[in-house]
Amino acid sequence: MSMTITQYTAEDLRALGNGIEQLTLLDVRTSAEFEAAYIAGSHNLPLDQLQKDPSAVAALLPEDVILVCQSGARAGQAAQALAEAGAPHISVLNGGIIAYQKCGGNVLGGQQRWAMERQVRMVAGTLVLGGLVAARFVHPKMAYLSAGVGGGLMFAAASNTCAMASALSRMPWNKAKADPTLEAFFRNGPVAMPTD
Repeated sequence: MSMTITQYTAEDLRALGNGIEQLTLLDVRTSAEFEAAYIAGSHNLPLDQLQKDPSAVAALLPEDVILVCQSGARAGQAAQALAEAGAPHISVLNGGIIAYQKCGGNVLGGQQRWAMERQVRMVAGTLVLGGLVAARFVHPKMAYLSAGVGGGLMFAAASNTCAMASALSRMPWNKAKADPTLEAFFRNGPVAMPTD
């Protein structure tokens, strides 16, 4: 079975209009991010849940799936995991929901929350500043905290993964009322959000 990962542009997706509801859109952001803003008719399975058993998820998905996240990075990670698990054709929404919204795509949602990238920037910045202030006023070796965060950010960029985002996604403020689980996904299959 040939496995391909393709890029789908936000403009192409928006151009489909009502035809978008015929596609399977799988949003891999946290449930809280998804609850705040989502493309009508999309399904939510957070990346950390998908990564628990990508083979089983791949078996449940229809032939063509478009993966969505905030900017495209997490969707790319999910696409790689699903392709390695045998999903025949996976597409990634290039630029994520941000690009889709910028090109005029219809995005629905409710309670506004900080995007994961914004949370990571806030925590990383706070740790760097805290390390520098502590190095000045407490002990010079506290500067290693800032260096460690800088090294972590470099690794995150080089590997296109982010341990800090993974840890933050488990925080209570990043959970929705009905947090999707892998078990519910297997039991019910993908469940779409309302389209109105």
